[in-house]
Amino acid sequence: MAKLLLIAAGGTGGHMFPAQALAEAMLARGWRVRLSTDDRGARYAQGFPGGVTVERVSSATFARGGLLQKALVPPRIAAGSLAAVGRMLRDPPAVVVGFGGYPSIPALTAAVLTGRKRMIHEQNGVLGRVNALFAKRVAHVACGTWPTEVPVGAHKVHTGNPVRQAVLDRAAAPYIPPGDYPMSLVVIGGSQGARILSDMVPAAVALLPDNLRASLRIAHQARDEDGSRAQAAYEAAGVRAEIAPFFSDIPRRLSEAQLVISRSGASSIADISVIGRPSILIPFAAATGDHQTANARGLVEAGGAVLVAETELDAGGLAGHIAAILEDPHRAETMARAALGEGKPDATARLVALVEELGGDAS
Repeated sequence: MAKLLLIAAGGTGGHMFPAQALAEAMLARGWRVRLSTDDRGARYAQGFPGGVTVERVSSATFARGGLLQKALVPPRIAAGSLAAVGRMLRDPPAVVVGFGGYPSIPALTAAVLTGRKRMIHEQNGVLGRVNALFAKRVAHVACGTWPTEVPVGAHKVHTGNPVRQAVLDRAAAPYIPPGDYPMSLVVIGGSQGARILSDMVPAAVALLPDNLRASLRIAHQARDEDGSRAQAAYEAAGVRAEIAPFFSDIPRRLSEAQLVISRSGASSIADISVIGRPSILIPFAAATGDHQTANARGLVEAGGAVLVAETELDAGGLAGHIAAILEDPHRAETMARAALGEGKPDATARLVALVEELGGDAS
């Protein structure tokens, strides 16, 4: 029988998208793949290949609910872990890979109790709570962002964050530097958009020199409740802008952009660097452990991005950063090359290599 890979992941895209990339790759290599997640995560599992078996586990988080719900967290996790041990004894996985989130606790706990080969992948530059809990109990901590701090004694490996095939199709697309022609500015604020970007970016664009402002074509991801306000601000500034809560063709838009303004979620950083575009990064100030600032560090230190703390963001300063890049083609090209140098288009392949190494002598 083919070797089994058990993937454990929580119910957010940040955890599930890299898990999906690994699942697709391992199926292609002849492995069986099972996904362990909760009801919330199962919704994301619709994007997984049909060959992946999905098992729903009992888990919970202390981050939500009242006192009663919090009191029920330990027994629910214990019940899920015991059930996972039973499944693991009946059909032992060659390797267990956790991608973070509370729903990954039962499978990783069962892997520890049954002695199965195991590793975790951390997307952000700061370990999530669950990954931090297991970091010293796994063979490898595969890091999507570099550097990532891990506990003393944990073994970290820089794999990068897997990106979608649509991004890989645009990897290292030739960069057209800014010039005296229509230029594309892409504004992305994470999966839900970002209100502060919907307020500050149009205000900053309005402060740009007339000739630069007239050349801009803007694609701006904004929440529904912010979109009309941002649209009105762009129109008042005489700028063409396309605003939507979600762009399905972000890889194409990034590849055609002269500049990107973005939050610094790990997936956004991965997309920007694999394609190779200059960016202004504005980390989400309330991110747990300030992990978005950590995510941006490598790209900023390499010279591929400018970092603006949310607490220091204002229209005048942002306008200055935009103009400094778009009015200096040499700087923009240098930033694009630096960003590309930070990209890891082979992140999935690196994860696969670690899994196959661990599972090489598994029974």
